[in-house]
Amino acid sequence: MGALALLLRRLASLCLTLLVASALVFAALEWLPGNAAEVMLGESATPEAVAALAQKLGLDQPALTRYAQWVGGLLQGQPGISLSYDEPTFALLAERMQVTGPLALMAMVMTVAVALSLGVYAAARHGRLGDVAVMSAGQVGLALPNFWLAILLILLFAVKLQWVGAGGFPGWSEDDGGGLVAGLKALLLPALALACVQAAILARVTRSAVLEVMREDFVRTARAKGLSRRAVMWRHVLRNAMVPVLTVMGLQMANLLTGTIVVENVFVLPGVGRLVFQAISNRDLVLVRDVVMALVALVVLINFVVELLYLWLDPRLKRGRA
Repeated sequence: MGALALLLRRLASLCLTLLVASALVFAALEWLPGNAAEVMLGESATPEAVAALAQKLGLDQPALTRYAQWVGGLLQGQPGISLSYDEPTFALLAERMQVTGPLALMAMVMTVAVALSLGVYAAARHGRLGDVAVMSAGQVGLALPNFWLAILLILLFAVKLQWVGAGGFPGWSEDDGGGLVAGLKALLLPALALACVQAAILARVTRSAVLEVMREDFVRTARAKGLSRRAVMWRHVLRNAMVPVLTVMGLQMANLLTGTIVVENVFVLPGVGRLVFQAISNRDLVLVRDVVMALVALVVLINFVVELLYLWLDPRLKRGRA
């Protein structure tokens, strides 16, 4: 019953967060200086063109009416029409997510595989050379900007070694000259550039969480019962240390989905980050508003999934005592 109540509270919090976020996104674009139609068309637009676009966007209606219409359209799956592409905004977003989604997932898999291994390794050798080496490498990873690392990877693997292309995306369809292997190969360097900083962060968090759990009484009890150090580490310590690690992983996944603008532009990938960049450049406020709101909803949903994982990992939450 405690878990059900907690789940219902989290659902209510999710809905409230989305409502507040939608109001903030709408208000941010409403508070732009000047008329929104003028901003989209530029200073050289004629008054007639500005008036026509204002009417098309419903700018002659009260702000609350337009907000209600916008939210209602999103709930009904009827987003706005992009002014620069003349297509539904969600269709454009779905098309670009075919690149950004796999890119973020690949980067996250790299991050988790490297960070968990290094974090546990460093914790198991606390204060020794292995711990110092991992933490030093993590500090270097934190200091590397994604775009600079992306350029270095292009120079090494694309220009010097010529193992992969310098940029672009061939697509997932073999009919277009792409395919699964070609697509994954094109995303390999961007994913590596994104994963480097995230792995450095997650490795440090994993190390700290594991060290804290290793000091608990149940770990000493497990060791006293004859379990090996490795068995205690992977069966007991890591699972109990995963709550703070999952929190960071959820934030990182959200960051990978929403923060790929620079890397996607370096590698000329047709993803969501590049779509947002082009929409801002084209003053396509309709597309910017809908894409930002969709990304906010995706981030909130990821956090909600992390909350569900908490219920599975921490029995105290299931009993409603935490």
